[in-house]
Amino acid sequence: MESPNRLLLLAATLFAALTLTGCQTIKGWFGKDDAEQQQTESQAAAEEEAEEADTTPPRVIEPNVARRKIKTPKIDNENWELGAGFGFVSIEDFGTNPTYAGQITYHVTEDFFFRGDLGQSTAGRTSFETLNGDVELLTGDERRFTYYSLSLGYNFLPGEVFLGRDTAMNSGFYVMGGIGSVKFAGDTRLTLNFGAGFRVLPTDWLAIHLGVQDRVFNTDLLGEKKVTNNIEMLLSTTVFF
Repeated sequence: MESPNRLLLLAATLFAALTLTGCQTIKGWFGKDDAEQQQTESQAAAEEEAEEADTTPPRVIEPNVARRKIKTPKIDNENWELGAGFGFVSIEDFGTNPTYAGQITYHVTEDFFFRGDLGQSTAGRTSFETLNGDVELLTGDERRFTYYSLSLGYNFLPGEVFLGRDTAMNSGFYVMGGIGSVKFAGDTRLTLNFGAGFRVLPTDWLAIHLGVQDRVFNTDLLGEKKVTNNIEMLLSTTVFF
């Protein structure tokens, strides 16, 4: 009688074990499917958010800046410049005297130019003539101081000059140097000249110059041969054509 009971108990135990194992296996199958489904849904949601982010246009911020109207100055593009001026020249040993001059300029480039000058003044009396009363070293015609020169110039430091808040004029500095001739005291002498100037353009065709030049030449007029420096300051007006 014991053997059938043992077989029955063994069979019941084996059935219970198989039942529990099968439930766990089936549960694992269904649990794995749920996890995979949740992961797939999460990836799909992330991809959808990424697509929405890529397709959303960026926000443009418009600056609230008041636009200011700028008037661009126009300068005549002609290469020739012609004018005349008035000033003073200090003729060494003969005092400072008024002078008149004409100028013609050819602008080779924006920076370099050639300039020709022709001017005239009348020399005053020397200190020797003044102290000795009636002594005259030169006649009237011999006191005429006539000069001309040809110079090479260079423009630099371009800028603007402001008159009030609404008016601006183009301006610039220049240096120059060259050779020429002076007719004085009945003789004609070779000269070297060098100087500098400042130019302002009120309009596109008009310019105002303030320049200084030194005209150097040898002379023995007073009995001693020496190098004289004759400094000229000239205010001139020129036009482009």
